[in-house]
Amino acid sequence: MMSVLRRLPRRALLAATALIPVGLLGIWGFTSAQPAPQDLPALEAPEAPLRVYHLGHSLVGQNIPHLLAQFAGEGHRYNMQRGSGTSLRAHWEDSEPILDFDAVNKAPVWRDPKEALAAGEYDAVILTEMVELRDALDYFDGAKYLHRWASLARSANPDVRLYLYETWHRLDDPVGWLERIDSDLDTLWLGRLTATDTRSRPETAPIYLIPGGQVLAAVVRAAEAGQIPGLDQRAQLFARAADGSLDQIHLSPLGEYIIALTHYAVLYHRSPEGLPHQVTLFDGTAVSALDAEGAARVQALVWEVVTRLPRTGVQPAVAVPPAEDPET
Repeated sequence: MMSVLRRLPRRALLAATALIPVGLLGIWGFTSAQPAPQDLPALEAPEAPLRVYHLGHSLVGQNIPHLLAQFAGEGHRYNMQRGSGTSLRAHWEDSEPILDFDAVNKAPVWRDPKEALAAGEYDAVILTEMVELRDALDYFDGAKYLHRWASLARSANPDVRLYLYETWHRLDDPVGWLERIDSDLDTLWLGRLTATDTRSRPETAPIYLIPGGQVLAAVVRAAEAGQIPGLDQRAQLFARAADGSLDQIHLSPLGEYIIALTHYAVLYHRSPEGLPHQVTLFDGTAVSALDAEGAARVQALVWEVVTRLPRTGVQPAVAVPPAEDPET
C-alpha cells in the first residue's frame, strides 16, 4: 500500500526537509566523479511502436510524454510516475514523501514504478533525477538510486532500453544557464550520476542519454543568433506565471515541444524533421509551436544534437524521417 507520507502536503514536507543539517555533505552516499564511457554500442532502430515508462518530476510533466505519443503514432503506449522536484531516491523509498503525488499521478497514465518495471513489459525506461543535480548527488544518493532503478528494469527485461533524461538548471543559476549545461553533461550527468551503474558493468541494457539540456542550449544559441524564424530569446522556451513573471525552470508549450522532439529522435532513431508543428497538449489545447519554417529549423537542430552525441545510441546512417506532416 502506498505510504501516507507520499501524500504529505507541501508545508509538512518543507518542515521535514528543514531538519536536514547542511553539514551532511557526502554522508548520504557521496559518489566521487568518474568519467562515463562514451563508446556504448549503438542501438538498432526499433521496428515497432514502443511501450515507454517515464519516471521523474515536473521537467517530465504531462505534455512531453503526451506529445511524444503523438509523434510516434498509433501503437505507442506509456505510463509514468512523477512528483514536484522528486529525486530517484524518493520514488524508490516508500517512507519518503513525493510532493504533489495525488495531483499529478492519476490512472490510467500513472502506474506504480516498481510494479511496472518488475513486470518487464516496457521497451524503454526513462529515468530522471532531480535538480539541483549536485544536491541529488551529494545528499540524495542519486548515483546509487539510478543504478537501483536500472537494475530493476534490466533484471525483469534484459532487452529493455534504459535512458537518462538530461534536464537543465534554473535560468538564473549563478554560474550561468548555458554554462551549466555545457559543463555538467560530462562531469555530473555522465560522470557522477552514472558512475555507480557504470562500475557495475551491466551485461545488458547500459544507460543511454536523452540530451534535453544539450538540445535546449543548441536551440537557444541559434535563436539568439537570429537563425530561427519566430524564436529569438530563451524566455520563449519557458513558462509564465499568472502574473506574467517568467518561470525560471519549467517550460512553455514550445519548450515542451522541443524536448518531446528530442525524446522521439532518441527513442525511435528517426529525424524529427517533418513532424507536425501544430500539436495538442495533454489537456486538449491545440497549439502551434512555431510556423512551419521555424519548426523545421528546430527539428533539424534536434537531429544534429542527437546524432552528434554517441551516448544517445542513435545510428544516423540508418535513421529515417517520419512521414510528411499533412498539415504543413
